[in-house]
Amino acid sequence: MSLQLDFTVRRADFSLRVETTIDAGRTVAVIGANGAGKTTLLKSIAGLVAVDEGRIDVDDRVLDAADDDVFVVPERRDVGFVFQDYLLFDHLSMLENVAFGLRARGVRKAEAHARAHDMIASVGLSDLVDRRPPELSGGQRQRVALMRALVTRPRVLLLDEPLAAIDPAARAELRASLVERIDEFDGVTLMVTHDPADVAAMAERVIVLDSGNVVWDGPVTDGGWRPR
Repeated sequence: MSLQLDFTVRRADFSLRVETTIDAGRTVAVIGANGAGKTTLLKSIAGLVAVDEGRIDVDDRVLDAADDDVFVVPERRDVGFVFQDYLLFDHLSMLENVAFGLRARGVRKAEAHARAHDMIASVGLSDLVDRRPPELSGGQRQRVALMRALVTRPRVLLLDEPLAAIDPAARAELRASLVERIDEFDGVTLMVTHDPADVAAMAERVIVLDSGNVVWDGPVTDGGWRPR
């Protein structure tokens, strides 16, 4: 299984051009300055932004192909997305938040809640299933967002600054927890970050974007990606 990217997204004052392939079981960090196109890259894979040229394939399944007029809606893609601010629903319980992606895909309520409960139990939060996001700590909200993305059993996991909203004192512990969950995930993981510590701890490969273009794509062990 692999994620194949060969596309262009155009805006009035910006253009993103990406061509690369990422194999299953790999974690790739995406870094670059603000406005470089990192979040646009993730949103394109998720189906929140349509490509203007080229295509996006997952394991030879076409998700977006402008020339062939193919576009798979987000809820029909095997893609999980953890947003920078998590985008949890404050009026829903933890259980309902984690089950949301399953329900959006047509899974019946009883099955969705059972699978969500099992996922929550796997991170030791079973005693908090009835709490709503405002009643949770930043680390707990991060885990809920991650569980919501993983419970759908995606082939691609997208992480947009997954630790940016976490207090620095708790970041190392949560990074270790995140590494553990990613190691268990057998699909493709693409992570946007500004923190070299995240790259070193979680990624095997780095893509550097600059003004919408890939200017570096190589292994973490090669220090050419490191910011000056």
